Amino acid sequence: MKTRKSWRQKMNNPNLPKLVAVPPKMQRRFGGGVMLVPSPREVDALIRTVRKRSVITVSQIRQTLARKYAADVTCPLVTGIFVRIAAEAAEEDASAGKTRITPYWRVLKDDGSLNPKFPGGVERQEQRLRDEGQRIVPGSGKKPPRVVLGDSAERSHA
Repeated sequence: MKTRKSWRQKMNNPNLPKLVAVPPKMQRRFGGGVMLVPSPREVDALIRTVRKRSVITVSQIRQTLARKYAADVTCPLVTGIFVRIAAEAAEEDASAGKTRITPYWRVLKDDGSLNPKFPGGVERQEQRLRDEGQRIVPGSGKKPPRVVLGDSAERSHA
């Protein structure tokens, strides 16, 4: 019986990154050209560059990786999945006693909102960001809390 892969094992995909033509279904949104399908390790490595008291959005991750590979766009679906894998792998590392883990809580949705799919949900992400001095605007209704974006210091990451 095959056991389920750990999140850390999912970080190792030897077939990625790769460049592909923008699929026809996505051309309406992105136009033609070249799309990067990133690797989980590269997404993780980019998240690790985000300094304390700074944040990055998923779109900024995609733009940075597209530039690195001279691609027109980075796949939004795959990038989102790999951000989640990086977060889960970081929590596995923390459970194993590691203290230097990927700061996934610094990754925000494009509107600055927190990610309910991260380990511990928005509550844990909010607490970690508050601990680092971020200002959080409470959510309302179905809208999750979000970080107030705008200061250049809050958005710098390299």
